[in-house]
Amino acid sequence: MTDDLAHRIAACRLCADRFAATATAHAPRPVVWFRKDVRILIAGQAPGARVHAAGIPFHDPSGDRLRDWLGLSPEVFYDRDRVAIVPMAFCFPGYDAKGADLPPPRLCAETWHDAVMAELGEVPLRILVGGHAHRYHLGALSAGGVTRTVARWRDLAPAVFPLPHPSWRNTAWLKRNPWFEADLVPRLRQCVAEVMA
Repeated sequence: MTDDLAHRIAACRLCADRFAATATAHAPRPVVWFRKDVRILIAGQAPGARVHAAGIPFHDPSGDRLRDWLGLSPEVFYDRDRVAIVPMAFCFPGYDAKGADLPPPRLCAETWHDAVMAELGEVPLRILVGGHAHRYHLGALSAGGVTRTVARWRDLAPAVFPLPHPSWRNTAWLKRNPWFEADLVPRLRQCVAEVMA
């Protein structure tokens, strides 16, 4: 079923008109990787422009920062047999007229996510990147926003880690919340190493 589902997702054009109407006027290009029996699920927000161009998840500076947080080399991070990368929207949403990122279209998650999660089954470690992923995977536990959700990480570890988005735009957030890199990141790396051993 996984190959069939992956092919159907790759052929998805539900948002073609929406993307054509953005400032980037781009076509859909789903970027999502999943297989059964993976060790880690990385649930992100949506591909950015660089990921859209490359067709490779987290193929950008945000991915560099995320891999550093996880303590994973690119070779291990991109091992599809061990790591699934399933953003809340599979395609780059585009930019608005002012050049700002558009939010992930809800239609993507509503159409595909339950089926993908069912295909994945139980995953030993789920890493939830950003508020959109927090809300889908944690529901009411994500109430109060990203900072409050990430601050509750001890209540969810070792099976789930909520993270802020690793974008450069969150550098100020990291400076305001030094506990993230001092406390959460070392425990996250330890859990990643354990499930990947």
